[in-house]
Amino acid sequence: MKSTRPSGALSWLGGLLAVYLVVPMAAFAWRLVTSNRRGFTSPSLWPALRTSVEAATVATAIVAVVGIPLAFVLARSRGRLARVVGAAVVLPLALPPVMAGILLVYLFGPYTTIGRLFDGRLVSSLAGIIAAQVFVSAPFLVVAARSAFAAADTSVEDLAATLGHGPIARFWKVSLPVAGPAIRAGLLLAWLRAIGEYGANVVVAYHPFTIPVYTYVQFSGAGIPDTQAPTVLVLVAAGVATALFSARRPAFLRRRVEDPEPVAPGRSTPAAVDLDLDVEVGSFALRVAYKSASHRLAILGPSGSGKSLTLKSIAGLLGAGSARVRFSGLDVTDQPAERRGVGYVPQGHGLVPTLTVRDQARFGVAARADVAAWWVQRLGLAGLEDRYPHQLSGGQRQRVSFAAALSSGPRVVLLDEPFSALDTPVRNQLRRELRKLQRENDLSTVLVTHDPAEAAILADEVIVLEAGRVLQAGAVGEVFRYPASAEVARLVGVENVLEGVASPPGTLIAGDAAFPADVSGFAPGDRVSWAVRPEDVEVYPVGTAVGGSATGPAFTASAAGRTQTGLIVDVTDFAVNRQVLVRLEGGVEILSRHSPAASGGVSHSTMSFEYPYQMVDGGRCEVRIAPGKIRVWPSTPGVPPSE
Repeated sequence: MKSTRPSGALSWLGGLLAVYLVVPMAAFAWRLVTSNRRGFTSPSLWPALRTSVEAATVATAIVAVVGIPLAFVLARSRGRLARVVGAAVVLPLALPPVMAGILLVYLFGPYTTIGRLFDGRLVSSLAGIIAAQVFVSAPFLVVAARSAFAAADTSVEDLAATLGHGPIARFWKVSLPVAGPAIRAGLLLAWLRAIGEYGANVVVAYHPFTIPVYTYVQFSGAGIPDTQAPTVLVLVAAGVATALFSARRPAFLRRRVEDPEPVAPGRSTPAAVDLDLDVEVGSFALRVAYKSASHRLAILGPSGSGKSLTLKSIAGLLGAGSARVRFSGLDVTDQPAERRGVGYVPQGHGLVPTLTVRDQARFGVAARADVAAWWVQRLGLAGLEDRYPHQLSGGQRQRVSFAAALSSGPRVVLLDEPFSALDTPVRNQLRRELRKLQRENDLSTVLVTHDPAEAAILADEVIVLEAGRVLQAGAVGEVFRYPASAEVARLVGVENVLEGVASPPGTLIAGDAAFPADVSGFAPGDRVSWAVRPEDVEVYPVGTAVGGSATGPAFTASAAGRTQTGLIVDVTDFAVNRQVLVRLEGGVEILSRHSPAASGGVSHSTMSFEYPYQMVDGGRCEVRIAPGKIRVWPSTPGVPPSE
């Protein structure tokens, strides 16, 4: 295992700073121990400490109440106003403390409007000290909290919305705990900055003394010896504050949860989804209109096609009323996400990092503890109830996502590429389990995927989407068997999608090869896109393996018999099948896939031959495509040429 320890150079560089910070404190400690005069007997010492601690604590509380919401709003806003406010918040960090105090005098000094309301007493009071400390310390919290909120996975908030939690509940139960470590650090920095503030306090409220002002007065009047007591008291206070802000709740104080007897959920009522979406996000426009007949729908398309946007529209995560959505006739268009009754499994699992497996499963507003316990067991999570997401494998986290989505008894479960981040064995296992759950519990699902095999396994109907528009939609078998265009053919997994030329009445020319195809709708010489599945491409050896190039004597055309000769470019053995890539005369490359016969040969519908003796790279072979296997469309830009 590779070591994670920092390199020697990094350790030395960090060590230099650590030494620089520690040595003065060590020198102070030595002076404190050996000194006969420390300043603890001064009658003004303890009132000054009390004033500083009280003011810093109140100021930090005020900063927390108003600063955390401000940080959240700034993290979620992208407009010009947010940028201006964000810049203004950090400006106090650039000001020398004395200048900060002068600015505050302009706001509530004795002769200002606010100052006159308090008869000029606002300055030189505890309230004035607190006001000064809020001004100088607030940026520390806002900057730390804003960064944490901005870095948080917003899909977790989306998940909470679909589980019935409103905006305030999502902020309190999800956003705040997720950003908690950074917020605690920001609050600690704010408190330390407040208790150590000198310049702004001197200008705004010289009296009552805070501990920094008292220390300076002692230093000016009596010299260094009498400053040791306030210094050590501030260090102790800072140490206590650091310990309190960094402490975790003891295990014995944590809530203990008893698991109820699991109760199986009732069978779901199948809900077909009716969509009429007309959504614009920035420059991207999404147009989807489809009424499904079944309760298992897949949305298939490449990255950036609008699949996830479609799913969020169904969930209501783009705002109520933004898209027309019905579940078996029930119009939920005007319902916010928390009232639509959907289960949502976002990409990347979407788990709340501060919740255990048990609490994740019960997180939905409508979730029952006994049903959640049943789903935890059913999904193979028994024994993991007290673990947090970071203590789980990828497959386990995905199962927890399913448990959270299913425990509330949703009308429709929305799956946003739920298996894309998993290893192939885990992905295949979870696919099978989800398919079984669909049938056992009549789950209504809308699956977003770029994998045609996944769509075929988990859906009865499919919408093929590209660039925000529907290319084809209908029953999975119909769309996969009869793609409406070359783009659809590629997206449903047809690997041979090429270009050629129509040669009516029944021939397709690809390079110098000719195949039987229905080109009745085209004129002679029309460029066309065409596709054929690798399983429908028959390949068998001709003679012995020979060398040669794509233009050499290895090719012998037999166009009349619709059998074309080519060179084997590559052979890949997958045990359950073999793929053979063939370069036909004229340079066209076509892929064939077939299963080996029990005898070790390769079987087609009409022939059987031995492998691998003749089927080797560079060997000659013959290619045949049976009539009716080729699909032809008008030429599509971007399809690889066949010549």
